[in-house]
Amino acid sequence: MKREYPERPLVGVGAVIVEGDRVVLVHRGAEPMAGEWSIPGGLLELGETMRAGAVREAREETGLQVEAGEVLEVLDRIVPDAQGKIRYQYVLIDFLCRRIAGELRAGGDAAEARWVRESELEGLGVAEAAVKVIRKGLARPT
Repeated sequence: MKREYPERPLVGVGAVIVEGDRVVLVHRGAEPMAGEWSIPGGLLELGETMRAGAVREAREETGLQVEAGEVLEVLDRIVPDAQGKIRYQYVLIDFLCRRIAGELRAGGDAAEARWVRESELEGLGVAEAAVKVIRKGLARPT
């Protein structure tokens, strides 16, 4: 499956893993978003449900076993190149998740993983759309 300059939008899932007043973020080690802090997640695999995809991505990128609950957000991420051609396009479904087991560690294409509080998001340069989803997750009762 071609991520860069795709023929059609790709479906991605995100795991907004909340514990108390903290959320898990990963520092991306590969494109797209290399070098940025974001919600753990990735592409949905063929035959996989959206929730199962969010659980798998959380495990791969954070080492945590999570339970995927409600959908927090469905959004478009369209990234054009300098000439205006679509370089990346994703339909993203972000789930509120809670940790069932495991200790946080970076894996997959995540170079680093950490628990952060809402007050730390701005200093890490987290994208505005991700901050909005994270705030929704933090506002839900755990």
